[in-house]
Amino acid sequence: MPATGDGRAPGAADLPGAVDGALADRARARSAAPATAPAPIPHPRSDASAAASGPRTAPSAAPLKLLVIEDDASDAQLLKAAVADSGAPIEIHWARGLEQASELLAPASAAARRGRPRSTDFSCVLLDLAAPADLPHPSDASDGLEGLHELLRRAPHTAVVVLTDAAGAELGAAAVAAGAQDFLIKHETDGPLLARALRYAVERKRADESQRRLVEAELRGQENARLQRHLLPTPLLDGAGLSFTRRYRPGRRRALLGGDFYDAVRTDDGTVHVVIGDVCGHGPDEAALGVALRIAWRTLVFAGLTGEALLTTLQHVLEHERRSDEIFATLCMLVIEPREATGRLDELGAVETARLYLAGHPAPLLLGSDHKPVMLPADLAGPALGLLPCDDCDAVWPAHRLELRPGWRLLLYTDGLIEGRVGAGSRRLGQDGLADLVGDHLAAGLTRGRLVDSAIAEVEELNGGALTDDVAVLLLERNPVQLILG
Repeated sequence: MPATGDGRAPGAADLPGAVDGALADRARARSAAPATAPAPIPHPRSDASAAASGPRTAPSAAPLKLLVIEDDASDAQLLKAAVADSGAPIEIHWARGLEQASELLAPASAAARRGRPRSTDFSCVLLDLAAPADLPHPSDASDGLEGLHELLRRAPHTAVVVLTDAAGAELGAAAVAAGAQDFLIKHETDGPLLARALRYAVERKRADESQRRLVEAELRGQENARLQRHLLPTPLLDGAGLSFTRRYRPGRRRALLGGDFYDAVRTDDGTVHVVIGDVCGHGPDEAALGVALRIAWRTLVFAGLTGEALLTTLQHVLEHERRSDEIFATLCMLVIEPREATGRLDELGAVETARLYLAGHPAPLLLGSDHKPVMLPADLAGPALGLLPCDDCDAVWPAHRLELRPGWRLLLYTDGLIEGRVGAGSRRLGQDGLADLVGDHLAAGLTRGRLVDSAIAEVEELNGGALTDDVAVLLLERNPVQLILG
């Protein structure tokens, strides 16, 4: 293959004698060849034409596009001859200096797309370090690598091989340390060595770029993980005397945060507020909206809002933050009044009262001492947040009052836990199935974190694999000792 061809980049200088010789060779070939009629174009569905066209040949490998930055025309001619001797498919383009090379290496701009010639995607650049760097502002402290530094700045993703003279081996090693892929001694380089060095440089640059992208992806993943981990709440229940176990599993792969959210705080008057919710959808937008709703909920609780006033305000937040009017969120909120306010005692301690608010969310399970979970009533449930305007007569969230006996335990969850399939059919686990499943694990003596983990594991086993929806589970228990988080 000739060292230069028709694919020469626009604006590149021609190697001496390359064009004239190529044109003369073509003219001689045309005069020597007998005149023949052009072969007919075969029909793509014609068997006869396919047979006449002969055996198919594999497409040849794309040539390596090399840009030589060399101010000496005779040295450029020697490089052309070395490439020709190697027999490697290398397409040479020549630039006399860095400024001309930069025009060829620059990506196509909008102006170029409007009619100016497009730049060539070079596989490698061969830079003669002895050539003047022709920089607009050369450095006073010259180390012989100014041209290389500028080339790497202007073409950071292109492989670079440098040429030095026999006395410049140390300079070549310094060039590799500065970012070049390899160096060659000019008058000791033959064709095969040059071709091999160029191929090696291209492959090494590809490996370096792949490693760089991998490291960047790992760093971004670690940063995202830290960010998402800090967006998960830390319950503020000091002095509440509660055991609080939570589990959170986003449905998205490689994510720590989903559209489900939860929180629990104790205000100064001793009231405990607990919330668990689910934003419809599974993407990062839904995860961000879930975080916004959780933070807004905690802020409103500490501002003194509760009940329907809080839910109405939270719906306003949802309406302003969501990206589409079709986005809604289900929510379960529990408000446990201070034990001193009840005044009712039995042989084991105080009977507590609580208010339960449901906004399109599954009702919690009350885990009794007889290992038979009871589904709390959902007859007073209101619509999910964002489905109806707040001034609609149906957009109300009345409270259901509960009496919590000593030793009570409440399991709150999102619908991802109950929408898993049971077996190969289309039947879902549902709330009744979850109650039976949890009851079996209670009967086996499991408590707290082991109870929640084993229940989730069995739900996944029944589903035949990991659940695709986000899952959040809270187990809240009255504990006579200090708060325990699990």
